[in-house]
Amino acid sequence: MIRGIIAILLLVVSNMLMTIAWYGQVMFKSKIERFSLIAVIVLSWMIAFFEYLAMVPANRLGSVEYGGPFSIWQLKILQEAISLTVFAVLVQIVMKNEAIRWNHIVGFIFLLLAVFFIFKK
Repeated sequence: MIRGIIAILLLVVSNMLMTIAWYGQVMFKSKIERFSLIAVIVLSWMIAFFEYLAMVPANRLGSVEYGGPFSIWQLKILQEAISLTVFAVLVQIVMKNEAIRWNHIVGFIFLLLAVFFIFKK
C-alpha cells in the first residue's frame, strides 16, 4: 500500500513539472517572452529532466512488475487523471482568464469513469 501512495505522490510531482515544462511558456509568457524559442525549449527540457526523476521511480514503485500494487494499465490511467487534475489546478491558479467550462467538467468525469473501469476487477 505504501508503494502505491508513494507512486501516486511522485506522479503528482512529475505531472506538476510536466505541466510547467509543456505549458510554462504560455502560463508565464510575460516572464519568458524575451527568450528565443530554442532557449525556451532547452529550459523545458531541463524541467522535464526533473519530471523524469519523479516519473520513472513512480512507475517502478507502482508497477506490479516491481512489487507495486498497479498494473501498467492502472498506472497509465492514474497518470492521465493526475495530469488533467494538476493541469486544471495550475491553469486556474496561474491563468485566471481561462475558465473551466461545462464540457471540461464532462470530459473530466469521463476520465474518472475510465479510472473506475480500469480498476474494476
